[in-house]
Amino acid sequence: MEEKASTAIAGISHDRDLIINLDQGDPTLFEPFWKEVGNNATVVIPGWQKMSYFSDPKNLCWFLEPEFANEVLRLHQIVGNAVTDNRHIIVGVGSTQLIHAALFALASTEARQPVNVISAAPYYSMYSGIADFMKSGMFRWAGDAAAFNGDDNFIELVCSPNNPDGEIREAVRGNEAGKRVHDMAYYWPQYTPMRSPADQDIMLFTVSKATGHAGTRIGWALVKDAAVARKMVKFIEMNTIGVSKDSQVRAAKILKIISDGYELVDLKGGSKFFHFGRCLLVNRWQRLRQAVEASGRFSLPQFPSEFCEFFKEHAETCPGFAWLRCEDQTIEDLEVFFKNINILTRSGRHFGVGPEYVRVSMLDRDANFDVFIKRISFLE
Repeated sequence: MEEKASTAIAGISHDRDLIINLDQGDPTLFEPFWKEVGNNATVVIPGWQKMSYFSDPKNLCWFLEPEFANEVLRLHQIVGNAVTDNRHIIVGVGSTQLIHAALFALASTEARQPVNVISAAPYYSMYSGIADFMKSGMFRWAGDAAAFNGDDNFIELVCSPNNPDGEIREAVRGNEAGKRVHDMAYYWPQYTPMRSPADQDIMLFTVSKATGHAGTRIGWALVKDAAVARKMVKFIEMNTIGVSKDSQVRAAKILKIISDGYELVDLKGGSKFFHFGRCLLVNRWQRLRQAVEASGRFSLPQFPSEFCEFFKEHAETCPGFAWLRCEDQTIEDLEVFFKNINILTRSGRHFGVGPEYVRVSMLDRDANFDVFIKRISFLE
């Protein structure tokens, strides 16, 4: 026992100066899957192809590549996480641009006052910046939806599963006359049980969290109302004159690999991506819960086991982030505490709550996650 303890402490000493950045949600944990897929996911685009601005001039979203749209519909059908019938697909530069586009589409250009943008705390830390960064006269950040006392001139951003705490959410102001945008970035089987297809007016998804390809910068919206969809397209047209065709072609290939893995069971290299991701995250959450319980200083949200319609079995929620709360009264600021042991996290202050919380990414590479677990397991 003494020999094992001294070996572990030596490991801590060896890497104690290494800074582990778990502030960002960079989804590099999925790299091993795509390395195994290898050249099957490779895309080659000849220099003379994809030169025009236009993908499909007859489509409401004229810069949407048809092959990407087809693979989006196919994957949603396989997973069962969203209703796609009678929806317009809008492609964007990640979900961030799509949030901007949705706010633009839902806000009135004739209103005397900007529309209030709200979300229930703890809310995604980027929402406030997205709403206020451009200093738009059309919309403004108004904070926590639960504390909002304004009139019906609001847009509620509903993140479900929620970033940072993984909770499945409904609109807090669901019975009121405001408008809503549902951010479904994490509604995929590796993170949470698939209960039923989401059926909302505006639903946002992103390749970065669905497949791990954050650098591809592709997201999509499923939009029910054609007028809203046209305004979103107009925003993207004025903002970036469309979306990279090259990125869409790569994203289409990636989605196709995932779908083939479930529909073409005899396909060589047809590994099941969601099973792979689920296995990784279940293991990580088990290790984190053990370390947190042993420390006695922190706590984590508890999630009930629910039946997953995709895996056809009961499963627990394994979010892409850990929402860690400090239970040690001697620690005033949990972000600062972790920074002192060279672990970068994101303070609860960015999410509309207090410094006793931090968000920790569960999506980094194995080596960094291993160091994180080691450090919190041997806190003095």
